[in-house]
Amino acid sequence: MIELEGMPELVDPVMVAAFEGWNDAGDAASAAVAHLDREWKGEVFAALDAEDYYDFQVNRPHMWLDGGVRKVTWPTTRLSVVRTGGEKPRDLVLVRGIEPSMRWRSFCNELLGFAHELGVEMVVVLGALLGDTPHTRPVPVTGMTSDSDLARTMQLEESKYEGATGIVGILQEACTHAGVPALSLWAAVPHYVSQPPNPKAALALLNRLEDLLSVRIPLGELTEDARAWQLGVDQLAAEDSEVAEYVQALEEARDTAELPEASGEAIAQEFERYLRRRDGSPGGRAAEGGYSGRTRRPARSPEEPVPDGDADARRTDEPTPAEDSDRDDSPASDDGPPQEAAPTRDEDPTRDKGPAGGTRGEDRTDADSAGPGEDSRDGEGGEGSGSDGDRRGGPDATG
Repeated sequence: MIELEGMPELVDPVMVAAFEGWNDAGDAASAAVAHLDREWKGEVFAALDAEDYYDFQVNRPHMWLDGGVRKVTWPTTRLSVVRTGGEKPRDLVLVRGIEPSMRWRSFCNELLGFAHELGVEMVVVLGALLGDTPHTRPVPVTGMTSDSDLARTMQLEESKYEGATGIVGILQEACTHAGVPALSLWAAVPHYVSQPPNPKAALALLNRLEDLLSVRIPLGELTEDARAWQLGVDQLAAEDSEVAEYVQALEEARDTAELPEASGEAIAQEFERYLRRRDGSPGGRAAEGGYSGRTRRPARSPEEPVPDGDADARRTDEPTPAEDSDRDDSPASDDGPPQEAAPTRDEDPTRDKGPAGGTRGEDRTDADSAGPGEDSRDGEGGEGSGSDGDRRGGPDATG
């Protein structure tokens, strides 16, 4: 049993977790949790033993100097606690780390031990995936769970996914079997500008988390960062006529698909957000980075791996996990309407180059770590592995 000495009793605690790696496209999920920790001045109270869970040839330690003294930072997962503001403050237990290389069941059990000791009421895991979505539109955020009761009460999508998964899926299922309500939030990152950082996607996740928990999250400089990011991508896309035409086609497909969603429910949600922020707090919600009103079911479950490098195998109307260039053997999700149609990959001018420059998915050197029974190639490990210099990408949520 985990014993936490000196920890005060927490108020309605919720655990919010994110893991670097395959299911962290653009580093959006881990950046969102880091923002919460920074804005609310989180206090680290525990760190998992790196020796137990990480392959240091995949996730290498970092050397640094502190006043001329050489020190080593080991890859691990840390837990901190923050208290939200507002009339009804509550505590968040933040879990931020890297997808483990091994012993996933022990890893999840250790996190559940902390959750039990702290009285956590619910676990929310953040993720980000690559998809055929234009950078000029609000970032789609999908909420998923394998708990039918939770899906109904919180208006989430119920996952029907079957196939390879990563630590986000394993942790979520471990929570469900332990009787702890759990869900995941997924932001779709444009596949043609997948390089981190992506503050617009991080902002969208925070806005959705704010709605989910009914708390007010200080956005700080994230709103301006999101605007600057979009402006930068606009300028780069404008320099290439083929890219500009491709983005326009994605915009038209997205606008056509979302036309029915200009509903009273969506308008009411936007108005509620406005009311929460109308007292003039710094860094109000950015329209271009925000959640578009309600979650929509993707054509493929966010956790389903899709090759990132095989243009023929990749389906163009579905979100795509990064770094899985070897195969497309996972079954498609069997529930929900198909997502908007997008230009075919054969017509995608960004296959070899994107507005951010370089070949997509090639800017990291070490492979993301893998789950049990899998090798350490990028795209095989799921939601959270990340090594030094590794490019983050794609998801694998069980909901």
